[in-house]
Amino acid sequence: MSSPERDYVLEHLDDLHRDLEAWVRIPSISADPAHAPDVAASAEWLADALRRTGFPTVEIWPTPGAPAVFAEWPSADADAPVALVYGHHDVQPVDPPELWVHPPFEPTRVDGPDGPELHGRGASDDKGVLVVHLLGLRAHLAATGRDTPAVTVKVLIEGEEESGSPHFPALLQDRRDRLDCDVVVVSDTGMAAPDVPSAVTAMRGLADAEITLRGPAVDLHSGSFGGAVPNPLHAMAQLLAALHDDQGRVTLPGFYDKVRPLGDRERELMSRVPFDEQAWLDGPAASRATYGEAGFSTLERTGARPTAEVNGMWGGYTGPGHKTIIPADAHAKITFRLVSDQRPEDVGPQLRAWVDAHTPEGIEAEVHTPPGGVSPCASDLDSPAMDALLRAIGQAFDTPAEDVLLTREGGSGPEADLVEALGAPLLFLGIGLPTDRIHSPNERVLLSMLPRGAEAAAHLWRELAALPRGGR
Repeated sequence: MSSPERDYVLEHLDDLHRDLEAWVRIPSISADPAHAPDVAASAEWLADALRRTGFPTVEIWPTPGAPAVFAEWPSADADAPVALVYGHHDVQPVDPPELWVHPPFEPTRVDGPDGPELHGRGASDDKGVLVVHLLGLRAHLAATGRDTPAVTVKVLIEGEEESGSPHFPALLQDRRDRLDCDVVVVSDTGMAAPDVPSAVTAMRGLADAEITLRGPAVDLHSGSFGGAVPNPLHAMAQLLAALHDDQGRVTLPGFYDKVRPLGDRERELMSRVPFDEQAWLDGPAASRATYGEAGFSTLERTGARPTAEVNGMWGGYTGPGHKTIIPADAHAKITFRLVSDQRPEDVGPQLRAWVDAHTPEGIEAEVHTPPGGVSPCASDLDSPAMDALLRAIGQAFDTPAEDVLLTREGGSGPEADLVEALGAPLLFLGIGLPTDRIHSPNERVLLSMLPRGAEAAAHLWRELAALPRGGR
Protein backbone atom coordinates (compact mmCIF):
# COMPACT_ATOMS: atom_id res chain seq x y z
CA MET A 1 0.00 0.00 0.00
CA SER A 2 1.04 3.59 -0.46
CA SER A 3 0.13 7.03 0.77
CA PRO A 4 1.42 10.55 0.16
CA GLU A 5 3.05 10.43 3.61
CA ARG A 6 4.82 7.16 2.84
CA ASP A 7 5.94 8.28 -0.58
CA TYR A 8 7.51 11.42 0.87
CA VAL A 9 9.24 9.54 3.69
CA LEU A 10 10.76 6.99 1.32
CA GLU A 11 11.91 9.66 -1.11
CA HIS A 12 13.68 11.57 1.68
CA LEU A 13 14.90 8.68 3.82
CA ASP A 14 18.54 9.62 3.24
CA ASP A 15 17.84 12.91 5.08
CA LEU A 16 16.71 10.96 8.13
CA HIS A 17 19.77 8.69 8.03
CA ARG A 18 22.16 11.64 7.73
CA ASP A 19 20.50 13.42 10.63
CA LEU A 20 20.65 10.38 12.89
CA GLU A 21 24.27 9.61 12.09
CA ALA A 22 25.29 13.21 12.75
CA TRP A 23 23.46 13.24 16.08
CA VAL A 24 24.85 9.88 17.22
CA ARG A 25 28.38 11.22 16.71
CA ILE A 26 27.85 13.63 19.60
CA PRO A 27 28.70 11.82 22.89
CA SER A 28 25.98 13.46 24.98
CA ILE A 29 26.51 11.42 28.17
CA SER A 30 24.69 13.38 30.85
CA ALA A 31 25.96 11.24 33.75
CA ASP A 32 29.58 12.23 33.13
CA PRO A 33 30.44 15.88 33.93
CA ALA A 34 33.32 15.66 31.47
CA HIS A 35 30.73 15.36 28.69
CA ALA A 36 28.74 18.46 29.66
CA PRO A 37 30.05 20.33 26.57
CA ASP A 38 28.89 17.40 24.41
CA VAL A 39 25.41 17.45 25.93
CA ALA A 40 25.28 21.18 25.17
CA ALA A 41 26.45 20.47 21.62
CA SER A 42 23.70 17.87 21.25
CA ALA A 43 21.10 20.46 22.24
CA GLU A 44 22.55 22.89 19.70
CA TRP A 45 22.45 20.23 16.99
CA LEU A 46 18.79 19.46 17.72
CA ALA A 47 17.85 23.13 17.81
CA ASP A 48 19.44 23.62 14.39
CA ALA A 49 17.68 20.51 13.03
CA LEU A 50 14.31 21.79 14.24
CA ARG A 51 14.93 25.14 12.55
CA ARG A 52 15.84 23.33 9.32
CA THR A 53 12.59 21.39 9.58
CA GLY A 54 10.67 24.67 9.68
CA PHE A 55 9.84 25.37 13.32
CA PRO A 56 9.51 29.16 13.65
CA THR A 57 10.23 29.08 17.39
CA VAL A 58 13.22 27.13 18.69
CA GLU A 59 14.83 27.79 22.06
CA ILE A 60 17.43 26.13 24.26
CA TRP A 61 16.28 26.17 27.86
CA PRO A 62 19.12 26.03 30.41
CA THR A 63 18.74 24.16 33.68
CA PRO A 64 21.11 23.78 36.64
CA GLY A 65 22.21 20.64 34.82
CA ALA A 66 21.95 19.92 31.10
CA PRO A 67 19.96 22.05 28.64
CA ALA A 68 16.57 21.16 27.19
CA VAL A 69 15.32 22.11 23.74
CA PHE A 70 11.89 23.63 23.12
CA ALA A 71 10.25 24.29 19.77
CA GLU A 72 6.80 25.32 18.62
CA TRP A 73 5.06 25.38 15.26
CA PRO A 74 1.55 26.85 15.59
CA SER A 75 -1.17 25.61 13.30
CA ALA A 76 -2.92 28.19 11.17
CA ASP A 77 -6.20 26.66 12.33
CA ALA A 78 -7.30 28.57 15.41
CA ASP A 79 -9.15 25.62 16.97
CA ALA A 80 -6.47 23.03 16.23
CA PRO A 81 -5.45 20.74 19.09
CA VAL A 82 -1.99 21.19 20.61
CA ALA A 83 0.40 18.23 20.81
CA LEU A 84 3.64 18.22 22.81
CA VAL A 85 6.37 15.76 21.78
CA TYR A 86 8.62 14.65 24.64
CA GLY A 87 11.95 12.82 24.50
CA HIS A 88 15.59 13.19 25.55
CA HIS A 89 18.84 13.92 23.74
CA ASP A 90 21.26 12.60 26.36
CA VAL A 91 22.60 9.04 26.26
CA GLN A 92 23.91 6.38 28.61
CA PRO A 93 27.62 5.87 29.32
CA VAL A 94 29.32 3.32 27.06
CA ASP A 95 31.06 1.23 29.72
CA PRO A 96 32.58 -1.26 29.28
CA PRO A 97 34.04 0.16 26.04
CA GLU A 98 35.96 -3.03 25.20
CA LEU A 99 32.68 -4.85 24.54
CA TRP A 100 31.75 -2.57 21.65
CA VAL A 101 32.42 -4.10 18.24
CA HIS A 102 32.47 -0.64 16.67
CA PRO A 103 33.29 2.68 18.38
CA PRO A 104 30.11 3.80 20.16
CA PHE A 105 30.08 7.30 18.70
CA GLU A 106 31.03 6.34 15.16
CA PRO A 107 27.68 5.25 13.68
CA THR A 108 28.21 2.05 11.74
CA ARG A 109 25.85 0.18 9.44
CA VAL A 110 25.71 -3.56 10.02
CA ASP A 111 23.74 -6.32 8.30
CA GLY A 112 21.74 -8.01 11.05
CA PRO A 113 19.30 -10.94 11.15
CA ASP A 114 16.31 -8.58 10.72
CA GLY A 115 17.96 -6.39 8.07
CA PRO A 116 20.33 -3.40 8.06
CA GLU A 117 21.08 -1.85 11.44
CA LEU A 118 22.79 1.32 12.60
CA HIS A 119 25.03 0.79 15.61
CA GLY A 120 26.00 3.52 18.07
CA ARG A 121 25.12 4.87 21.48
CA GLY A 122 21.80 6.66 21.20
CA ALA A 123 20.97 5.08 17.83
CA SER A 124 17.77 3.83 19.40
CA ASP A 125 17.52 5.44 22.86
CA ASP A 126 16.50 8.11 22.23
CA LYS A 127 17.95 9.83 19.18
CA GLY A 128 16.71 7.25 16.70
CA VAL A 129 13.22 7.28 18.17
CA LEU A 130 13.10 11.08 18.13
CA VAL A 131 14.66 11.88 14.78
CA VAL A 132 11.71 10.34 12.93
CA HIS A 133 9.66 13.38 13.92
CA LEU A 134 11.81 15.67 11.78
CA LEU A 135 10.97 13.80 8.59
CA GLY A 136 7.49 12.89 9.79
CA LEU A 137 6.44 16.52 10.13
CA ARG A 138 7.84 17.38 6.70
CA ALA A 139 5.91 14.42 5.25
CA HIS A 140 2.73 15.61 6.93
CA LEU A 141 3.05 19.06 5.39
CA ALA A 142 3.87 17.69 1.94
CA ALA A 143 1.01 15.17 2.01
CA THR A 144 -1.59 17.69 3.14
CA GLY A 145 -0.31 20.65 1.12
CA ARG A 146 -0.24 22.77 4.25
CA ASP A 147 2.17 25.54 5.24
CA THR A 148 1.62 24.85 8.93
CA PRO A 149 0.83 21.59 10.72
CA ALA A 150 -2.78 20.52 11.12
CA VAL A 151 -2.16 20.59 14.88
CA THR A 152 0.04 22.97 16.83
CA VAL A 153 3.20 20.96 17.46
CA LYS A 154 5.38 21.69 20.48
CA VAL A 155 8.60 19.83 21.23
CA LEU A 156 10.33 19.47 24.60
CA ILE A 157 13.50 17.38 24.56
CA GLU A 158 15.40 17.22 27.85
CA GLY A 159 19.08 16.53 28.42
CA GLU A 160 19.09 14.62 31.72
CA GLU A 161 16.68 11.70 31.35
CA GLU A 162 19.49 9.16 31.54
CA SER A 163 20.55 10.80 34.82
CA GLY A 164 17.12 10.64 36.42
CA SER A 165 15.72 13.97 35.14
CA PRO A 166 16.69 15.77 38.39
CA HIS A 167 15.80 19.25 37.10
CA PHE A 168 12.89 18.33 34.83
CA PRO A 169 9.98 18.87 37.29
CA ALA A 170 11.26 22.37 38.10
CA LEU A 171 11.66 23.12 34.39
CA LEU A 172 8.05 22.10 33.79
CA GLN A 173 6.87 24.41 36.54
CA ASP A 174 9.03 27.32 35.45
CA ARG A 175 7.94 27.03 31.80
CA ARG A 176 4.37 25.91 32.40
CA ASP A 177 2.88 28.80 30.42
CA ARG A 178 4.74 27.73 27.27
CA LEU A 179 3.85 24.05 27.48
CA ASP A 180 0.05 24.03 27.55
CA CYS A 181 -1.24 21.20 25.35
CA ASP A 182 -4.10 18.81 24.71
CA VAL A 183 -1.98 15.67 24.43
CA VAL A 184 1.59 14.61 25.19
CA VAL A 185 3.27 12.35 22.64
CA VAL A 186 6.10 10.46 24.33
CA SER A 187 8.74 9.22 21.91
CA ASP A 188 11.02 7.25 24.21
CA THR A 189 9.54 3.77 23.86
CA GLY A 190 9.29 1.01 21.30
CA MET A 191 7.32 -1.78 19.72
CA ALA A 192 7.09 -5.49 20.43
CA ALA A 193 8.89 -6.69 17.29
CA PRO A 194 9.77 -5.43 13.78
CA ASP A 195 6.65 -6.95 12.23
CA VAL A 196 4.34 -6.33 15.19
CA PRO A 197 2.79 -2.84 15.13
CA SER A 198 2.16 -1.93 18.73
CA ALA A 199 1.87 0.95 21.16
CA VAL A 200 3.04 1.28 24.73
CA THR A 201 0.24 2.21 27.11
CA ALA A 202 2.01 2.44 30.47
CA MET A 203 5.39 2.91 32.13
CA ARG A 204 6.42 1.86 35.60
CA GLY A 205 7.62 4.22 38.30
CA LEU A 206 10.88 4.04 40.22
CA ALA A 207 12.14 4.46 43.77
CA ASP A 208 15.68 3.79 44.89
CA ALA A 209 17.43 3.26 48.19
CA GLU A 210 20.80 2.49 49.73
CA ILE A 211 21.17 0.40 52.89
CA THR A 212 24.21 0.51 55.16
CA LEU A 213 24.72 -1.98 57.97
CA ARG A 214 27.39 -1.29 60.60
CA GLY A 215 28.81 -3.84 63.01
CA PRO A 216 32.16 -3.51 64.79
CA ALA A 217 33.77 -0.09 64.89
CA VAL A 218 36.72 -1.39 62.83
CA ASP A 219 37.52 -4.41 60.66
CA LEU A 220 38.30 -7.35 62.95
CA HIS A 221 40.54 -10.42 62.64
CA SER A 222 38.18 -13.25 61.64
CA GLY A 223 40.21 -15.82 63.53
CA SER A 224 40.05 -13.92 66.81
CA PHE A 225 36.50 -12.60 66.52
CA GLY A 226 34.70 -14.73 63.90
CA GLY A 227 31.65 -16.47 65.30
CA ALA A 228 31.65 -14.20 68.32
CA VAL A 229 30.40 -10.86 66.95
CA PRO A 230 27.82 -10.02 64.25
CA ASN A 231 29.13 -9.81 60.69
CA PRO A 232 27.49 -6.96 58.70
CA LEU A 233 27.94 -8.80 55.39
CA HIS A 234 26.21 -11.90 56.76
CA ALA A 235 23.41 -9.67 58.04
CA MET A 236 23.11 -7.93 54.66
CA ALA A 237 22.93 -11.24 52.81
CA GLN A 238 20.17 -12.44 55.12
CA LEU A 239 18.35 -9.13 54.83
CA LEU A 240 18.37 -9.07 51.04
CA ALA A 241 17.41 -12.75 50.85
CA ALA A 242 14.28 -11.87 52.83
CA LEU A 243 13.27 -9.11 50.39
CA HIS A 244 11.08 -11.61 48.50
CA ASP A 245 8.96 -14.51 49.71
CA ASP A 246 8.81 -17.95 48.12
CA GLN A 247 6.19 -16.68 45.65
CA GLY A 248 8.44 -13.91 44.37
CA ARG A 249 6.46 -11.18 46.13
CA VAL A 250 8.13 -8.20 47.78
CA THR A 251 7.86 -8.56 51.57
CA LEU A 252 7.71 -4.88 52.55
CA PRO A 253 4.51 -4.38 54.62
CA GLY A 254 2.06 -2.23 52.67
CA PHE A 255 3.99 -2.48 49.39
CA TYR A 256 1.02 -3.87 47.46
CA ASP A 257 -1.71 -1.88 49.23
CA LYS A 258 -2.10 0.66 46.40
CA VAL A 259 -1.27 -1.59 43.46
CA ARG A 260 -4.05 -1.40 40.91
CA PRO A 261 -4.95 -5.00 40.02
CA LEU A 262 -4.61 -6.09 36.43
CA GLY A 263 -8.09 -6.39 34.98
CA ASP A 264 -9.25 -9.18 32.69
CA ARG A 265 -9.30 -6.80 29.72
CA GLU A 266 -5.73 -5.65 30.30
CA ARG A 267 -4.46 -9.20 30.71
CA GLU A 268 -6.25 -10.26 27.54
CA LEU A 269 -4.73 -7.34 25.60
CA MET A 270 -1.24 -8.21 26.86
CA SER A 271 -1.74 -11.87 25.97
CA ARG A 272 -2.17 -10.92 22.30
CA VAL A 273 1.44 -9.74 22.09
CA PRO A 274 3.50 -12.53 20.48
CA PHE A 275 6.21 -13.59 22.88
CA ASP A 276 8.65 -16.48 22.53
CA GLU A 277 9.94 -16.90 26.06
CA GLN A 278 12.86 -19.15 25.13
CA ALA A 279 13.95 -16.78 22.36
CA TRP A 280 13.70 -13.94 24.85
CA LEU A 281 15.89 -15.86 27.31
CA ASP A 282 18.42 -16.72 24.63
CA GLY A 283 18.41 -13.18 23.18
CA PRO A 284 17.80 -9.89 24.99
CA ALA A 285 17.45 -11.42 28.46
CA ALA A 286 20.69 -13.46 28.12
CA SER A 287 19.46 -15.55 31.03
CA ARG A 288 19.15 -19.24 31.88
CA ALA A 289 15.65 -19.12 33.36
CA THR A 290 12.71 -16.87 34.10
CA TYR A 291 11.89 -15.72 37.62
CA GLY A 292 9.30 -13.56 39.27
CA GLU A 293 6.01 -13.19 41.03
CA ALA A 294 3.91 -16.34 40.88
CA GLY A 295 0.66 -16.17 38.92
CA PHE A 296 1.85 -13.71 36.26
CA SER A 297 3.36 -14.12 32.82
CA THR A 298 6.80 -12.78 31.96
CA LEU A 299 5.28 -9.85 30.03
CA GLU A 300 3.01 -9.04 32.96
CA ARG A 301 5.94 -9.21 35.39
CA THR A 302 8.09 -6.87 33.32
CA GLY A 303 5.42 -4.34 32.45
CA ALA A 304 2.53 -4.45 34.88
CA ARG A 305 3.75 -5.69 38.25
CA PRO A 306 5.93 -3.96 40.86
CA THR A 307 9.38 -5.30 41.64
CA ALA A 308 12.35 -4.93 43.97
CA GLU A 309 15.85 -5.53 42.65
CA VAL A 310 19.23 -5.60 44.36
CA ASN A 311 21.48 -3.55 42.10
CA GLY A 312 24.69 -3.84 44.08
CA MET A 313 26.10 -5.21 47.32
CA TRP A 314 29.55 -4.59 48.71
CA GLY A 315 31.72 -4.49 51.80
CA GLY A 316 34.84 -5.97 53.30
CA TYR A 317 37.80 -7.05 51.21
CA THR A 318 37.45 -7.80 47.48
CA GLY A 319 41.06 -7.53 46.30
CA PRO A 320 43.40 -10.35 45.24
CA GLY A 321 44.12 -13.14 47.68
CA HIS A 322 42.65 -13.18 51.16
CA LYS A 323 42.20 -10.68 53.93
CA THR A 324 40.66 -12.55 56.83
CA ILE A 325 38.39 -9.96 58.38
CA ILE A 326 34.97 -9.34 59.75
CA PRO A 327 34.14 -6.08 57.95
CA ALA A 328 32.96 -3.06 59.85
CA ASP A 329 30.14 -2.34 57.42
CA ALA A 330 28.18 -3.60 54.41
CA HIS A 331 26.22 -1.75 51.74
CA ALA A 332 23.53 -2.44 49.16
CA LYS A 333 21.67 -0.48 46.51
CA ILE A 334 18.06 -1.39 45.74
CA THR A 335 15.53 -0.11 43.24
CA PHE A 336 11.79 -0.62 43.16
CA ARG A 337 9.71 -0.50 39.97
CA LEU A 338 6.21 0.75 40.69
CA VAL A 339 2.85 0.44 38.95
CA SER A 340 -0.46 2.31 39.15
CA ASP A 341 -1.38 3.59 41.79
CA GLN A 342 1.83 3.32 43.80
CA ARG A 343 3.79 6.40 44.81
CA PRO A 344 7.59 6.53 45.14
CA GLU A 345 7.41 8.56 48.35
CA ASP A 346 5.62 5.66 50.08
CA VAL A 347 8.48 3.22 49.55
CA GLY A 348 11.02 4.88 51.85
CA PRO A 349 8.95 4.53 55.05
CA GLN A 350 7.98 0.97 54.09
CA LEU A 351 11.61 0.02 53.54
CA ARG A 352 12.82 1.61 56.77
CA ALA A 353 10.19 -0.20 58.82
CA TRP A 354 11.09 -3.49 57.12
CA VAL A 355 14.84 -3.04 57.66
CA ASP A 356 14.28 -2.15 61.33
CA ALA A 357 12.24 -5.34 61.76
CA HIS A 358 14.91 -7.51 60.10
CA THR A 359 18.12 -6.03 61.53
CA PRO A 360 19.78 -8.40 64.03
CA GLU A 361 21.02 -7.32 67.44
CA GLY A 362 24.45 -5.74 67.33
CA ILE A 363 23.98 -4.30 63.81
CA GLU A 364 23.12 -0.66 63.19
CA ALA A 365 21.12 0.06 60.03
CA GLU A 366 20.88 3.22 57.97
CA VAL A 367 18.48 3.56 55.02
CA HIS A 368 18.90 6.42 52.58
CA THR A 369 16.08 7.09 50.12
CA PRO A 370 16.68 10.09 47.85
CA PRO A 371 13.75 12.49 47.50
CA GLY A 372 11.70 12.40 44.37
CA GLY A 373 11.59 9.19 42.41
CA VAL A 374 9.42 8.48 39.41
CA SER A 375 5.69 7.88 39.50
CA PRO A 376 4.06 5.32 37.20
CA CYS A 377 1.89 6.53 34.35
CA ALA A 378 -0.60 5.13 31.88
CA SER A 379 -2.62 6.09 28.82
CA ASP A 380 -6.39 6.15 28.73
CA LEU A 381 -7.19 3.20 26.50
CA ASP A 382 -10.64 4.59 25.69
CA SER A 383 -9.70 8.15 24.76
CA PRO A 384 -10.21 9.58 21.25
CA ALA A 385 -6.51 10.48 21.22
CA MET A 386 -5.58 6.81 21.73
CA ASP A 387 -7.83 5.90 18.82
CA ALA A 388 -6.01 8.48 16.69
CA LEU A 389 -2.63 6.98 17.64
CA LEU A 390 -3.71 3.45 16.78
CA ARG A 391 -5.03 4.59 13.42
CA ALA A 392 -1.75 6.36 12.68
CA ILE A 393 0.36 3.32 13.58
CA GLY A 394 -1.99 1.04 11.66
CA GLN A 395 -1.66 3.12 8.50
CA ALA A 396 2.14 3.07 8.74
CA PHE A 397 2.13 -0.74 9.06
CA ASP A 398 -0.78 -1.48 6.67
CA THR A 399 -2.69 -2.87 9.62
CA PRO A 400 -6.23 -2.15 10.85
CA ALA A 401 -6.16 0.05 13.94
CA GLU A 402 -7.92 -2.61 15.98
CA ASP A 403 -5.04 -5.01 15.25
CA VAL A 404 -2.35 -2.71 16.66
CA LEU A 405 -1.25 -4.43 19.87
CA LEU A 406 -0.95 -2.74 23.25
CA THR A 407 2.13 -3.27 25.39
CA ARG A 408 3.60 -1.94 28.63
CA GLU A 409 7.06 -0.53 29.20
CA GLY A 410 8.92 -1.92 32.17
CA GLY A 411 11.27 1.04 32.42
CA SER A 412 10.68 4.42 33.98
CA GLY A 413 10.85 8.05 32.91
CA PRO A 414 9.50 11.47 33.84
CA GLU A 415 6.23 11.04 31.95
CA ALA A 416 4.21 11.22 35.16
CA ASP A 417 5.75 14.64 35.81
CA LEU A 418 4.40 15.77 32.45
CA VAL A 419 0.93 14.51 33.31
CA GLU A 420 0.98 16.17 36.72
CA ALA A 421 2.32 19.49 35.45
CA LEU A 422 0.31 19.76 32.24
CA GLY A 423 -2.85 17.80 32.97
CA ALA A 424 -2.76 16.29 29.48
CA PRO A 425 -3.20 12.64 28.49
CA LEU A 426 -0.28 10.54 27.29
CA LEU A 427 0.30 8.82 23.97
CA PHE A 428 3.41 6.71 23.34
CA LEU A 429 4.84 6.64 19.82
CA GLY A 430 8.19 4.85 19.63
CA ILE A 431 9.98 2.53 17.23
CA GLY A 432 12.66 1.00 19.43
CA LEU A 433 12.80 -2.78 19.80
CA PRO A 434 13.54 -5.10 22.73
CA THR A 435 16.57 -6.31 20.77
CA ASP A 436 18.11 -2.81 20.38
CA ARG A 437 20.48 -3.34 23.33
CA ILE A 438 19.71 0.06 24.81
CA HIS A 439 21.94 0.87 27.81
CA SER A 440 24.22 -1.98 26.69
CA PRO A 441 27.24 -2.29 24.40
CA ASN A 442 26.51 -2.36 20.66
CA GLU A 443 23.24 -0.44 20.85
CA ARG A 444 21.50 -0.45 17.50
CA VAL A 445 18.41 0.70 15.67
CA LEU A 446 16.82 -1.42 12.96
CA LEU A 447 16.83 0.87 9.94
CA SER A 448 13.53 -0.45 8.59
CA MET A 449 11.78 0.90 11.71
CA LEU A 450 12.78 4.50 10.98
CA PRO A 451 10.51 5.10 7.95
CA ARG A 452 7.66 3.34 9.76
CA GLY A 453 8.06 5.73 12.67
CA ALA A 454 8.29 8.80 10.46
CA GLU A 455 5.18 7.78 8.57
CA ALA A 456 3.24 7.06 11.77
CA ALA A 457 4.19 10.52 13.09
CA ALA A 458 2.99 12.11 9.83
CA HIS A 459 -0.35 10.33 10.05
CA LEU A 460 -0.73 11.17 13.74
CA TRP A 461 -0.86 14.93 13.18
CA ARG A 462 -3.66 14.50 10.64
CA GLU A 463 -5.56 12.10 12.89
CA LEU A 464 -5.25 14.33 15.97
CA ALA A 465 -6.40 17.34 13.96
CA ALA A 466 -9.77 15.67 13.57
CA LEU A 467 -10.26 15.83 17.33
CA PRO A 468 -11.81 18.97 18.84
CA ARG A 469 -9.65 21.13 21.11
CA GLY A 470 -9.82 19.53 24.51
CA GLY A 471 -11.37 16.40 22.97
CA ARG A 472 -9.25 13.97 24.92
